[in-house]
Amino acid sequence: MDNLCSYAIFDVIGSLSFQIVGPVTMFRLWGSSHHDQEEMDVLHQDSKVKELKVEIGPLSGRTVRYCTDACLKRYLEARNWNVDKAKKMLEETLKWRSTYRPEEIRWNEVALEGETGKLFRASFHDRQGRSVLIMRPGFQVLSHVLHFLRFFQFLNWSVLQMLQNTKSIEDQIRHLVYLIENAILNLPEGQEQMAWLIDFSGWSLSTSVPVKSARDTIHILQNHYPERLAIAFLYNPPRIFEAFWKVVKYFLDAKTFQKVKFVYPKNKDSVEVMRSYFDEENLPIEFGGKATLQYDHEEFSKLMVQDDEKTATLWGFDDKVQRVRIGHSGAEVAPEPVNIAPPAS
Repeated sequence: MDNLCSYAIFDVIGSLSFQIVGPVTMFRLWGSSHHDQEEMDVLHQDSKVKELKVEIGPLSGRTVRYCTDACLKRYLEARNWNVDKAKKMLEETLKWRSTYRPEEIRWNEVALEGETGKLFRASFHDRQGRSVLIMRPGFQVLSHVLHFLRFFQFLNWSVLQMLQNTKSIEDQIRHLVYLIENAILNLPEGQEQMAWLIDFSGWSLSTSVPVKSARDTIHILQNHYPERLAIAFLYNPPRIFEAFWKVVKYFLDAKTFQKVKFVYPKNKDSVEVMRSYFDEENLPIEFGGKATLQYDHEEFSKLMVQDDEKTATLWGFDDKVQRVRIGHSGAEVAPEPVNIAPPAS
């Protein structure tokens, strides 16, 4: 009888030991398997990068500096790791950069667009160290105000013309491209993406850009800056914005669409999502945070001029002897050719 009791006790202990040790062992095995899968994913991505390198062939000049491994990964990721599609996308970007020359745009060329503080790089980063661009589309110089000033002759014709130039879609896009390049310049080591905060205070259909211009802007962002956007928060857009959004959203690819988040002050869940990306102490009051947002155009201009020198150093040219632009009519020298060799046979 005692022996039977002893066996029963041992059976119970053994069963309990299995219940305790079993799940732990299984968890360890799962953790190991998960880690192995991550390593396999990294190896797969690296092999795709090498494959894309072979496909594009030898590069020269600034294209060498542009086409880093991190850059190639972004193009591959944007095309779901399809090498042929990533190559085509990259070729189109290199051709665009050879003519548009975004790395050569200087602050003095776009500073007028930034006077109202409608778009600028924030002095803070998000929780992941990403650069932050703040957009305030309602901070536009309204055309009816200009007409009012013209009627009362408070401004002479040359100044009026200068103010009206801020309505130029081409200049607005150049301003945006400049600040995207600047945000990238200020990314910390190992970080490839930026965050956008968009404040809709004062926005109306009269201050919105035409749909075609929005489409052209989205085309540049999606096709020439793939995987650069981590998240975009649209803060408290007015009801009337829904009509504009219903049209514009069709220009966004699925990945970009998922990165656009609407935030409403009375919607706790949407506010919490935004705060998961930003420290409340850094987040401006306009976005539901505690920080004071003040845009000083003169001080911001000083920072941009300093960054222009960094950009010149990064791309390997002396900014002091950069060509002088008259408007945006093009370069004084022929654009650097895009050298992409045919695939190796």
